[in-house]
Amino acid sequence: MRAPLTPPGPVRPASPSRRLLPLVGAAVAAVLALAGCSSEEAPVVTTAEVGRGDVQEVVEAPGTVQPRASSTVQAPASGTVATLQVADGQRVEAGQVLATIDSPQARDALAQAEEADEQAAAPGRSSSSGRTPAQLAAQQRRARADAAARFEEAERQAAQLPDPVAREAALAAVRSSRTQYDLLAAQTQALVEQVSAGLGGVDDAVAALGQAQRVQTRAAVTAARATVEALTVRAPIAGTVSLAAAGGASGGLPAGAESLLQQGGLSLPQGALAGAGAGGGSSAAGSPVLAAGAVVSAGSPLLSVVDASVLTLTADVDESDVLRVQPGQTARVGVDAVEGSAYRGTVTSVDPSAASSGAGAVTYTVRLSYDGGTAEGGEPAPTPLPGMSAVVSLVVAEARDVVTVPAGAVLRAGSAGGEADSDSVWVVRGGVAERRAVTVGVRGDDVVEVTGGLRGGERIVTGGAADVEQGQQLS
Repeated sequence: MRAPLTPPGPVRPASPSRRLLPLVGAAVAAVLALAGCSSEEAPVVTTAEVGRGDVQEVVEAPGTVQPRASSTVQAPASGTVATLQVADGQRVEAGQVLATIDSPQARDALAQAEEADEQAAAPGRSSSSGRTPAQLAAQQRRARADAAARFEEAERQAAQLPDPVAREAALAAVRSSRTQYDLLAAQTQALVEQVSAGLGGVDDAVAALGQAQRVQTRAAVTAARATVEALTVRAPIAGTVSLAAAGGASGGLPAGAESLLQQGGLSLPQGALAGAGAGGGSSAAGSPVLAAGAVVSAGSPLLSVVDASVLTLTADVDESDVLRVQPGQTARVGVDAVEGSAYRGTVTSVDPSAASSGAGAVTYTVRLSYDGGTAEGGEPAPTPLPGMSAVVSLVVAEARDVVTVPAGAVLRAGSAGGEADSDSVWVVRGGVAERRAVTVGVRGDDVVEVTGGLRGGERIVTGGAADVEQGQQLS
């Protein structure tokens, strides 16, 4: 039931200000609503004509400047540095005497080896008088065990020789003697077995045993004498001496670099070295750690010699990119320590073995020649030093005078706003956006090559492509 109407009272006309309030409120609400719906600015769509140009596809990787050769010289035996005949940063030639080591232990080992060799060669050593077959067999077993231990010691001594040529020669001599000994020992074993079976003479077996022992003692003398001769430490290669071999493991410049810097007139910004300062208590590069009277142990690093007459580069390329890197490809190189200079390199090889980082990344070492550089003013750039860090930009693909579009114009297959199975661009025809599939060749960072689907002179969307819709009107 409708409620009864009450008679209206006198109506007072509204004031102009009261009449405007509802209108103003509605307008403000509309503005706020629009602001809420378009809090972000509308995407800016830009267009341009398809042109032609050059495209390079580049893979970037961290790199390091490498010397032609670098050799760390190890102590041939335990002892003390008797003389030190070079200074840190000094240039030396291959074979030049660097230091001498005083090692009573090495000289005692040589004396003992020579004494054992003399005893093995002494007349009457191979006499069979009073020996039974059982005694002869026991002697032969002891001799083989003793020879095995002595050959291992001889190989250990030979492996510690600092000169690689002397080291390989000594190792070859010891191994050859060991092979010869094994053959003689096998013959001796056969003779001992014949004696035990009553089929052979004891004299022949004893003589064979003595001959085998002499092979072993001569090998021991060879290794011990080579160690004593190596106490005169010589430069394995020509180059610059570093007396801070222990500090070189920190990953910075090799020791001795200070003098090279001064010679090249190159200033080194702080923090320009990859890994510099790492390694805890190791000495800084360039700080001498070897001096006369220093105590050294066999196999410990004494010093290093760096040959920087020819430089090379290495780059650690990610596994996802390395298959596109081939010998002969060129590279642009930026050296961290030399701002503003552009260096060049050429790929020479790709290491087949991978390296894994602690984070699980897998990289491959790419080796490059160093092809010089140009400074900002056009003059030759300062020559970098071994160990300097760099950024290597490898040109893995290149196309010249081809149809090109900005990289932002291409909607990658499967990307936001792109087609599922093909790359595409927005072509503007009559002011209307029209999607068109394209075939992309070389992909550069800024521009890409289009090998199919576009012609030079056509207008395409170059900015805001992901927000354009089919049929959209574009001015």
